[in-house]
Amino acid sequence: MAAQAHGVFNCAMNADTALAEPKRQPVTESYTQPEHPGALHGEVWLTLQTRQAHQLIHGREPSSTKPAIIGLVGFANRLRVIWQAARSDDPYADWWLIQIHQAIEAAETFLAERQATLTDQLEQMTAMDARVANSCHPFRVQLQFANPYAYRAARLLARYDALICTALTACHIGLLDQESRRETQYACARKLRALFMIPQAYRFLKLDRATVHSQTGRTHEARQAMGELPDDILSGEQQPPLAPRKIKFPSPMSGPMKLRPTSPSKPERHIDENEDQ
Repeated sequence: MAAQAHGVFNCAMNADTALAEPKRQPVTESYTQPEHPGALHGEVWLTLQTRQAHQLIHGREPSSTKPAIIGLVGFANRLRVIWQAARSDDPYADWWLIQIHQAIEAAETFLAERQATLTDQLEQMTAMDARVANSCHPFRVQLQFANPYAYRAARLLARYDALICTALTACHIGLLDQESRRETQYACARKLRALFMIPQAYRFLKLDRATVHSQTGRTHEARQAMGELPDDILSGEQQPPLAPRKIKFPSPMSGPMKLRPTSPSKPERHIDENEDQ
């Protein structure tokens, strides 16, 4: 009986102790609401199915028998210099961006017409359902460009890749002969190579509109190297549809500033506009 009473007493004591102890609050991390959203980060990947399109990423180095072929990397690398010059109000850079824009538009139209012709031929088959061939191991590469025209060129390369897949499929099932397939491939590749060559003719000479208007600095050299600047571009009446925000630097700073494309190491399957060919 005493042992039973002792057990009841202990239980009562434990209950009183539990009631007397304050409840412990859960440990939580302090969180401070940011004043504004942080920087945006994203990824852009290009997937190619054909070796014909893959060859136009880096192009070809010149040799004793063959000239160089500028690829997407060389195009984006030189375009970076033009984009920065346009930011500094170089009217020649604006002119080159307009030419690049027009060349991209023309190439897109050309590829779309060729693609539509081949697609119609495949769809007109009544008894056969042919699916366009794709690679069992497509090439996937990450893109890191700082201006929209480089991404538009990459998208154009992807359209060329899809066109080659369609042409090879049509040739495989007998809708297209080998000569017609090669003509389609080479004609479209020439459009891309011509586009990639446009930035190579630009010369960075540290000019702005005021300098060109007054015909001082290296204006004469620019005219000799790049031609006579159209009046509507010099006046600013005609601007590239996609252009950087203009930044005017104070004159003491503008002298020592230089725009030079850098050449960091090239990671595997990664395209940066700063890469050299």
